[in-house]
Amino acid sequence: MNTVKSDRKVIPELCIVMIPIIRRQFSSDTGGIMSRRPTHWHHFELPAFFFSAAGDRGYNNKGRRGGLETKEAGKQLYFWYLSVRFVILFLSALRVPFLVRPKWNHQDIKANNRKIHVHRDHSFSETKWKDLCVGDLVKVYKDEYFPADLLLLSSSYPDGICYVETMNLDGETNLKLKHAFDFTASFDDDNSFHQFKAVVKCEDPNEDLYSFVGSLIYNNVTYPLSLQQFLLRDSKLRNTEYIYGVVIFTGHDTKVMQNATDPPSKRSKIERRMDKIIYILFSTLISISFIGSIFFGLRTNRDLKQGSYKRWYLEPSRTTVLYDPKRPVLAAFLHFLTGLMLYGYLIPISLYVSIEMVKVLQSIFINRDQDMYHEETNRPARARTSNLNEELGQVDTVLSDKTGTLTCNSMEFVKCSIAGVSYGRGMTERIMDTQWVNEPNADIIQKFFRVLAICHTAIPDVNKDTDELSYEAESPDEAAFVIAAREVGFEFFQRTQTSISLHEYENGKKVDRSYELLNMIEFSSARKRMSVIVRNAENQLLLLCKGADSVMFEKLSKESQPFEDQTKNHINKYAEAGLRTLVIAYRPLDEEEYKRWEEEFLTAKTSVSHDRDNLVDAAAEKIERDLILLGATAVEDKLQKGVPECIEKLANAGIKIWVLTGDKMETAINIGYACRLLAQGMKQIVITLDSPDIIALEKLRDRETIAKASRESIEKQLKEGRSQLDLAKSSSVLFALIIDGRSLTFALDKNLERLFLEVAIDCSSVICCRSSPKQKALVTKMVKEGTRKTTLAIGDGANDVGMLQEADIGVGISGAEGMQAVMASDFAIAQFRFLERLLLVHGHWCYRRIAMMICYFFYKNITFGFTLFWFEAHASFSGQPAYNDWYMSFYNVFFTSLPVIALGVFDQDVSARLCLKYPLLYQEGVQNILFNWPRILGWMFNGVLSSMIIFFICKNSTIHQAFREDGHVIDYEILGVLMYTCVVWAVNCQMALSINYFTWIQHFFIWGSIFFWYVFLVIYGYIKPKWSTTAYRVFVEACAPSPFYWMTTFLVVVSTLLPYFLYRAFQTRFHPMYHDEIQRRRSEGCEVVSSAELPNRVKDKMDHLSERMKHSHREL
Repeated sequence: MNTVKSDRKVIPELCIVMIPIIRRQFSSDTGGIMSRRPTHWHHFELPAFFFSAAGDRGYNNKGRRGGLETKEAGKQLYFWYLSVRFVILFLSALRVPFLVRPKWNHQDIKANNRKIHVHRDHSFSETKWKDLCVGDLVKVYKDEYFPADLLLLSSSYPDGICYVETMNLDGETNLKLKHAFDFTASFDDDNSFHQFKAVVKCEDPNEDLYSFVGSLIYNNVTYPLSLQQFLLRDSKLRNTEYIYGVVIFTGHDTKVMQNATDPPSKRSKIERRMDKIIYILFSTLISISFIGSIFFGLRTNRDLKQGSYKRWYLEPSRTTVLYDPKRPVLAAFLHFLTGLMLYGYLIPISLYVSIEMVKVLQSIFINRDQDMYHEETNRPARARTSNLNEELGQVDTVLSDKTGTLTCNSMEFVKCSIAGVSYGRGMTERIMDTQWVNEPNADIIQKFFRVLAICHTAIPDVNKDTDELSYEAESPDEAAFVIAAREVGFEFFQRTQTSISLHEYENGKKVDRSYELLNMIEFSSARKRMSVIVRNAENQLLLLCKGADSVMFEKLSKESQPFEDQTKNHINKYAEAGLRTLVIAYRPLDEEEYKRWEEEFLTAKTSVSHDRDNLVDAAAEKIERDLILLGATAVEDKLQKGVPECIEKLANAGIKIWVLTGDKMETAINIGYACRLLAQGMKQIVITLDSPDIIALEKLRDRETIAKASRESIEKQLKEGRSQLDLAKSSSVLFALIIDGRSLTFALDKNLERLFLEVAIDCSSVICCRSSPKQKALVTKMVKEGTRKTTLAIGDGANDVGMLQEADIGVGISGAEGMQAVMASDFAIAQFRFLERLLLVHGHWCYRRIAMMICYFFYKNITFGFTLFWFEAHASFSGQPAYNDWYMSFYNVFFTSLPVIALGVFDQDVSARLCLKYPLLYQEGVQNILFNWPRILGWMFNGVLSSMIIFFICKNSTIHQAFREDGHVIDYEILGVLMYTCVVWAVNCQMALSINYFTWIQHFFIWGSIFFWYVFLVIYGYIKPKWSTTAYRVFVEACAPSPFYWMTTFLVVVSTLLPYFLYRAFQTRFHPMYHDEIQRRRSEGCEVVSSAELPNRVKDKMDHLSERMKHSHREL
């Protein structure tokens, strides 16, 4: 089943208390299979079931017109309001089990109800996938998916082969060849299976997609099973009319379901810090509620003195327990609960909703960026999750694959070394079009290209319309080898289960030659080689082998290899040129030797023990020896367009780049120079185990001794590298760390990991060669946890999935190695060069927008919440809110929400062109300048200061003088409207001051929010007093006609904005940030050409921050 990465969901506004994260996992339950769903991290904000004392006490004031008593109406409205809040919360809490889970069930039901033909009661009939059982015989037609893990018995082809597409499993688009046993391949119709009986013994269900251990017992003969007969569930039958198969595993026992694990849950560092800020605000909420309850309790206790009530006008004898001078402790406790409800606006719960909306819109902008669209493949950039947008602007280290990521993964056979002679680039014509027959070593050339044409797993495919021959190969390398052999005169055109056929040229004529395929020893990352055993037309047994030079030269015959040194020299030159190399060799076999070996090999393959692979490898070792060297191949994997420029720009932005590749060291170093990861004059710290001492120990084959010596050697080399870095601190010399896979195994040991990381982070570039997929993931984990900085992994193949999931951000490239990396990634791009724009433009913008948005959200909520607190302090902490209930409810919904969303979507400190021109600007996000604790606390302080200015100026300027023309002084309703108007104006104008890039949308939202407040006040004020309560015509009859109302609003707003305006003016003039200086130069018409032209104070500040980051890395 497809697992869909889900973004974090949040409960809507109208809640009070923030509760820590709750982890829940839901899974659908059907009769067939149950999809394993990703773990969703939900933020449940649960309400505090507290009632306000003011709500219980009602509103003791008269309505503005008609003298209507509004106490009962107020109580009804208040409790109706609470009921609505609880209903919304209840429905939101039920959203996942009742709205989301049915969607999951629908996907499972759809899959489980697919039809399949099953052999029952001597005939094939349709049944559902979910009704399949182990041992059922099924028939699958072309372009259908396999309903379970099947054992292939026969197909529409006479020799029992079929072609399978595994895109759903590993993302590979290349077709895989599967073949049945000879004795079952003849069962080619529905009536062939009436008397068929066999027994299958196999391993227990497991998640390994690339191995299968089992045996088939038929007519008392045991046959070994392998992946060649195994068809995985959810793969598709292609280019084959039908197949017959037996069900081996069903449901959750299938390998694809065994692999359906929960994807990692990733949250940005800003979100994690935001949670801490919420805890601070929640603590503040509890603190001010506690302070208010203490003062309320003390004042209530003093109201009863010698049996008489001090504040008799409150009529304590008629009040409830919420205000009872006889029980002040209980009254204080209930007031504490009231305070939690009243000051709950300090907690910006709607921030989570707003951030989700903003991130979704930001993701849409990323998806639709024309500058990240690859026209050749018709692939745009794609944000597969919206949780990590701002994390793109804080990347400290990029860990990249090489093949297919930095390079094109489109292999071209460019050179080869045959019999000590190098061909290619000027010498290719000597062997093309059968010209090789005129070469001195024509027999060796013939054997060389025969090996290339036979030793592979490629499948020929003839276009029926054009009769053109093409090849479906499991890797681009294999396709390049087969095509190269065809160009020379050895055309592979047909494959069956037991033979391979070639068109060859003999004496100038084209002849067909068939080779009987006896055994195939497949390639693996551990073996690093592939072999086939064939019998030619002359009845000769031949072992043909190709593999990495690191293992192949060890397998050569000890007898004279006349051109071994020349071949090694050519291989080194090819590697220095950035080419991928393989060694080609062969060996004639003796019939008796082969028979003895085949018996042992078949025994190993038929074993159902867990060490079957080791037994097979051990048997292969016995036959893959005494090889005769033919030569070596060199294929070119060219750099992708724009890779050097992109890496240079990222390096200028202060981003460290690590390359993790499976290629040999020489090839990786050369690619490093080609893509500007390495530069001339850069000193290289090379960590390797290719020393004479280690090589001598390896010949003794004492594993413990070798491991101990290797660990000591790596530790010594790392300490020497550390010393070189320390000595060069005062100089401008740059270093590069290069380490191979064997050394990396020991460097990642717990005892050496810290030293390795210290050396690596002080180097400008790091290249890890010959690294396995597991090592890639371990290195990523080490960097992420060791530096505690944001890491980004980028790759294009299945071997990069672990690295992508381990990193804070995974970027998949939709390249030639399939889509598995994309499916496991957080963002997908078509070319590596698009990473430059993704980080430096969208990353910088998203980080800045989200950081500013959160800080502003805290500011506006604190400003609003503390005006309530100051009012309470001046009202004896009575619990009476300063504003009408609907004013407070609509504050975060209508009057301040849209401007902050516009900020998060549209604001830009500099344009995209300037972001790319000045990559150092990216360091504002890496160093978290815009969302560090001083800045956050500064915005909080600004909120408290603004609330004090608003409340005290409004109170002191109005309380002792007439407000209206008829001499009436200000009352509770008017003061609330005046303060609320000042809050709406102040926070929206504060937004206008903070924005760097105005569009008509921002103008419309900011000034429209203020205008809507007045519209709401007029409309709401015309509703009957039973519902409008304190807002009944308060604006039209009291506030609007009063010039004092407008003058006070203007004075308060200007006074509120003045502190921030002065701070920004001082900062921009005397302590500018990088973007401030760019903006100033741009406004003056003299843009900065390079970072060298920046003012010294800006450069010194950035250098100081960078140096501080390095020291923090070392301390960690």
